[in-house]
Amino acid sequence: MELTVQDIVTWIEKANEKMQANKEYLTTLDQEIGDGDHGINMARGFQEAAAKLADNDYPDAEAVLKDTAMTLMSKIGGASGPLFGTAFLKMSVASKEAETLDYETFKHGLKEAVEGIKQRGKATEGEKTLVDVWAKMADLFNKETDFSADKIADEANDAMEQTKDMMATKGRASYFKERSIGHIDPGSASSQYIFTALAEVIGGKL
Repeated sequence: MELTVQDIVTWIEKANEKMQANKEYLTTLDQEIGDGDHGINMARGFQEAAAKLADNDYPDAEAVLKDTAMTLMSKIGGASGPLFGTAFLKMSVASKEAETLDYETFKHGLKEAVEGIKQRGKATEGEKTLVDVWAKMADLFNKETDFSADKIADEANDAMEQTKDMMATKGRASYFKERSIGHIDPGSASSQYIFTALAEVIGGKL
C-alpha cells in the first residue's frame, strides 16, 4: 500500500476534525498539568494546515508534508508548534522526491520525526511528553511490514494511556512533579488523534 498526495491531505483533514471536536478536552488536560492552551493551539494550527492544503495542488508527498510542517510551526503557539512542525518537516525531508509514501519511506520518515522531536524538545521516552506516543509508533512501524489501521490505532491509544501513570520530568508539567501522575499528557493525546486519523485513512483504502 502507498499513501498518495490526496491520502496525506485527507490525513491532515481528519486530524483537524479531531482537534476541533476535542479542543475543549485537550484544553482540560492542559489545565490539569500545563498552562491550559493546548487545545486552542492545536485546533488553530490544524485548521490552518487543512485550509492551506485544500487551497493548493501538490506534485508529491514531500511538498504536502512540508506545507503542513511550516503551517503548524507558524500557527501553533508555545512549544507545540516547533515540535509538531518538526515532526512533519522531518517526514517531508525523508520523503524527498517521492510522489507517494510506501511503507519503507513512511517508516523512515517516522523514525526521523521522532529524532527531530527529541532534538527540538531535548526530550526522550518516559518523560510524559508527545515523544512517548511518536516513539512507540516508530517502534511499531519498525516491527511490522505494511500499514495496519487497527494496529496503528491500538498502539497510539495504548501509548497515550501509558502517559497517565508517568511523572512528568520535562516541560511545564514537570513543575507538578508527583501531582502530574494520573493525568494524560495533552501532547500525547493530540498525537493520538494524529495517528488515529492516519489509521482511518489507511482503513479506508483496505
